Amino acid sequence: MNKQGKPTRQAGFTLVELLIVAIILAILAAIVVPQFASTTTDATESALKANLAAVRSAIDLYRQQHGEYPALSASTGGTCTGGAAGTGIALNPTALLDQLTRYTDSAGQSCTLQLAGSFPFGPYLKEDVFPENPITNDATVVIVNAGDLAMAGDGGGGGWKYDVLSGKFIANDTDTDSQGDQYDTY
Repeated sequence: MNKQGKPTRQAGFTLVELLIVAIILAILAAIVVPQFASTTTDATESALKANLAAVRSAIDLYRQQHGEYPALSASTGGTCTGGAAGTGIALNPTALLDQLTRYTDSAGQSCTLQLAGSFPFGPYLKEDVFPENPITNDATVVIVNAGDLAMAGDGGGGGWKYDVLSGKFIANDTDTDSQGDQYDTY
């Protein structure tokens, strides 16, 4: 109480004012949050397209230099003094990885060292591992030997699918993107 006997009024917000502010914040959140979710989806789909483009370019360059697509022949058999020789047999994901991430000779044999005149080609990808499919977080590669340019994915949730005869490399995922397109059609 003050000197004159009147109760003092304390400064602050009323319950109604607080509820109005909370409602306004909820409306703004309902508008903004879906925008962030859409941005995340767009970024993931763009990352998938970028990974596909990088691997497809590496596969095409390998074919130009070797006359065949990677993994059609083994990455083993080369004399790799001081380095690690490839271990992949033909039509195997290990051969694909060896031939794209190591130095190779004209037969596709691979080595981690570029020895004088022995392994003049590559590497075509700079990482020692295959990139993940950013949609599924899976780097597994399924290799087929069909020569099918219309090859489709095996189902939802896979990594990659690669045809050693046609050179076709796709996301092994039949789920659809934000536009309704299947990932295996990218």
